[in-house]
Order: sequence, then C-alpha cells, then structure tokens
Amino acid sequence: MGDSLVLYRTLMTLLCQHLRQSKGPHLGQLKTLAWCIVGLLLVGKVSLPQWASEIVSPAQQQASRERRLYRWLGNAKVVPVRLYGPLICEALRRWGGQRLYLALDTTTLWNRFTVIYLSVIYRGRAVPLAWRVIRSQSTSVRFQVYQPVLLRAAKLLPVGAKIILLGDRGFADIALMRQARDLGWSFRLRLKSNFWVYRGNRASKVGRLCPKRGEARFYHHVFITKRWFGPVYLALAWCDLDGQTDPWYVVSDEPTDLTTFDEYGYRFDTEELFLDEKSANFQLEASELDHPMKLSRLALVLAITTLALTSWGTAATALQLRRTLDGHWLRGLSYLRIGWNFVRRCLALRRPIPTWLNLDSAEDPEPAFPSLRQALQPGLKFRVCFNP
Repeated sequence: MGDSLVLYRTLMTLLCQHLRQSKGPHLGQLKTLAWCIVGLLLVGKVSLPQWASEIVSPAQQQASRERRLYRWLGNAKVVPVRLYGPLICEALRRWGGQRLYLALDTTTLWNRFTVIYLSVIYRGRAVPLAWRVIRSQSTSVRFQVYQPVLLRAAKLLPVGAKIILLGDRGFADIALMRQARDLGWSFRLRLKSNFWVYRGNRASKVGRLCPKRGEARFYHHVFITKRWFGPVYLALAWCDLDGQTDPWYVVSDEPTDLTTFDEYGYRFDTEELFLDEKSANFQLEASELDHPMKLSRLALVLAITTLALTSWGTAATALQLRRTLDGHWLRGLSYLRIGWNFVRRCLALRRPIPTWLNLDSAEDPEPAFPSLRQALQPGLKFRVCFNP
C-alpha cells in the first residue's frame, strides 16, 4: 500500500470519529479534505496540482483530480468552523482548570487579503483556534470585524479553563477589553503611547510614564482613555539592550508584576505560525487563490495539519522518541516539525500513525533552544518600581 493511501485511511479514521455525527458533514467533503491534508503532508507545501497527483481514485485525468480540489475550495457547503471546531475541542478537552493563552493577530496575503487569527499558544508555537479572511490591504482591523472570531472561539474552549487574551497595539481597544471581560477572559494587551491614564486626580498619556532604560514600573487600580475604563493594571518596561528602542506598555485586568511581560511575550509565538504558513513550511501564498472563503477553507487544511502534527510531535516526545526524530541534543525543532518527521518515519517503517488529537496541558518537558548558548543565556533583569 502506498504512502498516500496509508495516510488517507489514517486521516479518514481521525476525521470520521469526530465529525461523522448525526448532522455531520457530507462524507464526500471529508474525503476531499483528507486528500488535501495528504497532499500537504507528502508534498510539503501548498500546491494543488501536486496534491492532486497524490489522490488515489478512479479519475485517470490529472485535470479531473485538480478540479475536485478547486471545487471543494469553492463549495459554500464546506463551513470551516463546523469541520475544525470538534477537532480543536477534542485536542483541548483536558485543559479544564488550566491556564490557556490565546493570541489575537493578523497577517496579510499579497496585499489584498488579511487573515485574522485567534490562536492557542502551545509550547513555543501557536495552533489556530478560529480565523477569518477579509479583503483588506492593512493588518489593522476594526473590533466589529474580528468580534465574530472571538465569539466563535469562545464556544470551542474547554469548560473551566483560565483564558488569557494577548494582543499587540493594533488591538488596544476598549471594546475588546469589554468583550473579554464579558466572556470571562483575562487580557494582556499592549497600549500605544498616546493612551490616557488616570491615577486619582492625575491624568497623563502612558508615554509620559515611560520608565528609564532597564527599569520596570507597575501602576495598579488606574483608569484608561477619557471614558475611564477600569480599574485596570499597567506594566511598563524599557529593555536595557541594544536595538530595543521601543518600550512596552501592557494593560491587564489583573495585578501586574514582572511575569506580566513573560505572559505578553507569548504573543510573539504567533509569528512562528505565520512563518510556518507563509514560508518555512506550507508556503500559503503560492496558492494565489482569489476569494476570502476559498482562502478560509485552505486555512482549514493548514489548521488541521498544524493541529495533527503538533499533537503527534507532542505524543512522540512523551514516548521518549524525540531524539530519533530531532538531531539536536536539546530540542531544536518545533513539535510540528517533530510530528512531521514522526509521520515520515512511520511511513518508512510501515508503523501505524496515531488517530487521536491531544495537546497535553502539562508543562513542556523539553523547551526548544536554537543553541546551547541561548539555553544558558540569563533572562532580562529590571529595576522594579511600584506606583499607586
């Protein structure tokens, strides 16, 4: 049996056990979705003609197999949230009572489309939770545009999990903070320097409170903007390193300290997701699709692949197989890449590939370091000053 057929049967088992409920998607939708993932795993990038070559079916003509994939991407009955929701819910099922960080961010495609991602931060990477593709040339989007992403994601999160929302300056919006509060989420959002801060009868822009280099300041029970939103808590810091010219102004709904900067820093793990999708692994922009919903369905393929590979890489590491898949002494590959190597190894040795999804809520047993030098490098230090 060829690799493509082995992978296809594994993926169909995985998809059917979570999606073939009483009102589940049509079986034909799942079959084509499985072949898309097979193509991505074997080809290693987004290329529908090459994916079509991996399909095993009665269709003899290459053009027929390609049309099947393009029709699936254009099928209005293929609703990404209905297909992805049960899968990410299963992967996060054991996170009740745990702290779960969500990062809100955007990326652009060909300066014509913007993808809004809400992702789960997981062991140095981000796994998509919900997304939306719109026609736009800017990464800045209004709250009304990305609000549906938040509401959709809220239905997928495990009951009892402590949710912390992370966002850059482009999402420093009172409406977002209110929405997070209404959903029962905490937040760590970076402010722009022109935000007004009210401390008792004193008012100033947050940029005027900027600490000196190497110093961190914390303001508790303050209000922000002229609408007096709050009380909230601020964490301000200016890193004393060459090239760090931009201070951090982070607002939180909970008391702040130095760990607030660590928490906000998890947001940068979404950059690795964008790198994986656009250049390092999947090469999303090679698709050249011309419609937001087609891109959203393609994002579904990438999201399921990312989720599955990360889950399998986590499982392989838990089984003490990481050194057979990663040539580094300390973990140097992402769990996604370890999972991909695990799949290839299973295919080469004709071993079964897992049909479960699970993002382990335990602490990362082997944090990744690009080099031993970085692993031994001390963390940042600040002089700390608390203010009322």
